[in-house]
Amino acid sequence: MSASLGLYRLQLVDSRMDEIRARLDEIRQTLENDAELRRAKKQVTETDATLKLAQHTLKQAEDKVDKQKVKIEQSEANLYSGNVKNPKELQDLQNEVAALKRHLATLEDRQLESMLEEEAAEQANHAALDKLEQIKVRLADQNQILTAEQADLDKEMERFEAERQATLSPLDASLLTIYEELRQQKWGLAITTISEGACEACGTTLTPALNQSARSTSQLHNCPTCGRILFAN
Repeated sequence: MSASLGLYRLQLVDSRMDEIRARLDEIRQTLENDAELRRAKKQVTETDATLKLAQHTLKQAEDKVDKQKVKIEQSEANLYSGNVKNPKELQDLQNEVAALKRHLATLEDRQLESMLEEEAAEQANHAALDKLEQIKVRLADQNQILTAEQADLDKEMERFEAERQATLSPLDASLLTIYEELRQQKWGLAITTISEGACEACGTTLTPALNQSARSTSQLHNCPTCGRILFAN
């Protein structure tokens, strides 16, 4: 087996392992990223607080209306009881009842506003709760799929690690040093194939002599432009 062939096979394994690591990292980040869920929970907390405040405000408005009605009933009872004979006092009572009723109208308007605000707050809270539940269901399904994929990739990584060790055994240590250095320098691609007389990585046309030399089993040959090891398959 030529040196370049052995390194090319090693690169195929390493490239797939790099892909698996990248995908596993994506899965891990997705599984750990609960930002959407936290936002939904925060929205529920905020809308719940708004709803409770609206309910409290409505209860206060209702109490004020009820108390105002009691005052009107008491004043009208006093007005029509016949106990008050003095015309001036009767007029004052009538004016008082009229003023109480005007204020009642104002209080009832406020009560209606509070009812509308409470209804809107309740709808917003229900919407936030529904959204939270939908997110929980969707994330549960998503995480189940990702966890299963993660387990499959972990098993695949184990197989490739064993395959890598088998691929490494016949390779000379000096070749591995060159290979590893090129992988770091060339973004993981230390070896490139020759396609139609050119370096497949950078497209440089190779001389016939270099094309022939790249098929040598005794030494490595590099692309004169990108520096990657050439492999003639």
